[in-house]
Amino acid sequence: MAAITAKDVQTLREKTGVGMMECKKALVASDGDMDKAVEYLREKGLAASIKKGDRIAAEGAAYAAVIDGVGVVVEVNAETDFVGKNEKFVGFVHGVAAVVAKENPADLDALLAAPYGNGRTVQEEQQEMVLVIGENIKVRRFARFDKNVSVAYVHAGGKIGVLVNLETDLPAEKVEAIGKDVAMQIAALNPRFWDKSQVDQATLDEEKKIMLVQMENDPKMAAKPEKVREGIVVGKMRKFYEENCLLQQDFVKDGSMNVEAYIAAAAKEAGGSVKFVDAVRFEKGEGIEKKQENFAEEIAKLQK
Repeated sequence: MAAITAKDVQTLREKTGVGMMECKKALVASDGDMDKAVEYLREKGLAASIKKGDRIAAEGAAYAAVIDGVGVVVEVNAETDFVGKNEKFVGFVHGVAAVVAKENPADLDALLAAPYGNGRTVQEEQQEMVLVIGENIKVRRFARFDKNVSVAYVHAGGKIGVLVNLETDLPAEKVEAIGKDVAMQIAALNPRFWDKSQVDQATLDEEKKIMLVQMENDPKMAAKPEKVREGIVVGKMRKFYEENCLLQQDFVKDGSMNVEAYIAAAAKEAGGSVKFVDAVRFEKGEGIEKKQENFAEEIAKLQK
């Protein structure tokens, strides 16, 4: 019998989306032959959706929650927006979040290998969802905060999931509204940085370079003394921070203050201190190239 390697098992897993143990059994039963192993899994009904694994899954849901004091945000993808609202799919998404909270997986592979809670792993439950729902479904990413106080926010039924982490001396229920306001700001404006201190030198240099070139190309600006132009750049950089850094952005609910000032004022009113620590924003399908359908072209082909 041919030796079965971990790489062989991984390759079969990637081809079929079936769990590691089932892939190993299939390879053993097929004497290491990859094609026969795929056929074996299909016959068992485990890889009936093998072709679905190649289809683009860019819909689905982003979901955030606080579970037993642990903040979790996950993204699980499906092929259509319709499935993203399916009760079974939503239940799976919530189940994945619960696993992240309980098991604290180190990475996506560890999450997929973790127990789902019903005798199957997350990977096997994902495959079950593919078979039941009939679309390619993939757990894509997750994040987890187990320190401080976390506040979760889900926008537009799962289009965006935001998890905000706050350091505070107040009970969680007293900072819920503050965290929700900050999360909504993040969902709406998607800032590039949380604070101006996080803006790296390369970004600053690039922004300054663009501003100087713009002034050189403007005859009125180009005629101004260099010191004046440098002062204008400083003012423009302040505007850059206000547009791109969360804590320096105008607070959307009250434009008279920025987000940092809002947090401080709201904390004082609640009788304690609150400090923004970190946040995660997942938007479903972000960065995934979606297939563009030309329905007029498809109809024309059918009529030929």
